[in-house]
Amino acid sequence: MEIKAVQELILGTAKERARFTADYEKSLRYYKTQNDITNKNRGKSEMNKDGKDEPLRHADNRVSSNFHQLLVNQEAGYVATVAPQIDVGSQADSDKVSAVLGDNFNLALNQLVIDAANAGLAWLHYWIDEDGNFRYGVIEPSQITPIWSTELNRKLLAVLRSYRQLDPDTGKYFNIHEYWTDKECQVYREVDNADRFELEPYNCFTSYDMTAGYETGQSNVYKHELGRVPFIAFPKNKYQQPDLLKYKGLIDAYDDIYNGFLNDLDDVQQVILVLTNFGKADLDQFMADLRKHSAIKFENDGLGDKSGVDKLTIDIPTEARDDALKITREDIFLYGQGVDPSKFESTNASGVAIKMLYSHLEMKAANTETHFRDAINELVRAIMNYLNLSNPEGRKITQTWTRTQVEDDLTQAQTIAQLANYTSKEAIAKNNPLVDDWQQELKDQKQDIAAGDPYASDDEHDKPGKLNGGPDDDKED
Repeated sequence: MEIKAVQELILGTAKERARFTADYEKSLRYYKTQNDITNKNRGKSEMNKDGKDEPLRHADNRVSSNFHQLLVNQEAGYVATVAPQIDVGSQADSDKVSAVLGDNFNLALNQLVIDAANAGLAWLHYWIDEDGNFRYGVIEPSQITPIWSTELNRKLLAVLRSYRQLDPDTGKYFNIHEYWTDKECQVYREVDNADRFELEPYNCFTSYDMTAGYETGQSNVYKHELGRVPFIAFPKNKYQQPDLLKYKGLIDAYDDIYNGFLNDLDDVQQVILVLTNFGKADLDQFMADLRKHSAIKFENDGLGDKSGVDKLTIDIPTEARDDALKITREDIFLYGQGVDPSKFESTNASGVAIKMLYSHLEMKAANTETHFRDAINELVRAIMNYLNLSNPEGRKITQTWTRTQVEDDLTQAQTIAQLANYTSKEAIAKNNPLVDDWQQELKDQKQDIAAGDPYASDDEHDKPGKLNGGPDDDKED
């Protein structure tokens, strides 16, 4: 792509990119517990008992709640603590794919869930490193401007990645723009020109003559030979909207009510004395006598004289505010489709009760999983291409996702025990509360049988109608 065309692309998408970044940064502020209530304090939650210059209103506390962080991390932990198991139709090939994904795939997936919740759309970039190894990493959503086709399947045609980089020679930051296609990457640097927007090639790639075995120079073009644009989109929902939009107003309302309550608690300690017909008295002497003697001396002119002292205080409508906080909190978890941790304290911890608590979170997690499945399949196919496995585009890929939640292990174990004689070993291993890796559990069972473990059951003893492998098992009824 010509440098002028890249300049026009950057200028033409500037407003859209700015709008997306503003929404993402707002979600990020709430994720970092820097809600709008803290704007006056530059994003810091602070108690300030003397923040206002008003007779009865001195306190200006601004404490930020962390509901958004709780809801986002709750889903990320529920969905991505355990990475989905990938099956490409062959155990040997599946093991190779898992080896390339590595031990940190769940951490990358966890970050993708968090980014998608905050931005509406998360991004993963993959490449082949200098040693020929397949690598991937999560890219900050605000750096990516995708170029989609107008077809119904919305094919990714190119990606513009924009970010700041530090110049070690000058100590100043400059802007970098990478333009990625299915064949190459072109890198440009913004020219420090106040008059107009201008780019120049940024020669950050070293080219080699493989035949001669030496460097031939620097270039701003990198040919990746991956066959597709090496970026994968992970959408949070159909419309790629961040989760914060669903409940931001409720969080702001909760912060307003809560901080208003804190302000009243501080201000109620401020008692204003109202002195009637005491205008000629020395107030300093009055306060000194009050502190010393805990008494006030007044002269009364007789019947009808209203001379005296009264106090002016603030009344706190505690019951109304408690109800407002409770209702607002419940609505935050309702519309945010999360689990209120306080509910576990007052709920019978049975299997059914726990499932009911997780029902809204499960609906949200299932929707996220649905939109992530295609993206993970795309990553797996890219790995299969890298490994030169047969038919990477046509193979059926099976993903087995695992939820992480508070469980009633006793109830689950009892259910498994009742169904053990009528259920496959694979199903039992997958649902065993003591098992983390069901595939390894099946291998361990085979090893136990081979070693002659008397408590290990073989396939014959798992048939319906068999009990514990006793001597009467072979008798007919």
